[in-house]
Amino acid sequence: MATDRSFIDYVAEVVGLGARLTHRKMFGEYALYVDDKVVAFACDGSLFVKPSEAAARLAPDLPQGPPYPGAKDYPVADELLDDPEALRRLLLETAAAMPPPKPKKPAGTRTKRAPR
Repeated sequence: MATDRSFIDYVAEVVGLGARLTHRKMFGEYALYVDDKVVAFACDGSLFVKPSEAAARLAPDLPQGPPYPGAKDYPVADELLDDPEALRRLLLETAAAMPPPKPKKPAGTRTKRAPR
């Protein structure tokens, strides 16, 4: 079942990061970003936080599960929706642990392959 936009709005309200928390719809589900870094996925109405040292340290007891078929297990942070401080800290520290996003190429500047 695809995640409803109202769930994303609720997560954003709970986390309270304002414009720092963004999202992008993908295949009926959502990727959540903090400062342009993917930190979580909302799939089937649940919040899956990217596995990281921060997640292992801050929320070691969260249940684990795949956000979509064929994916590795991610911490499922649904219970942290009742603890905004803990969820905010988890998302911020997860973002800090992620590499910076790759720069986007300007439109129309695709790299051409050399002929064979």
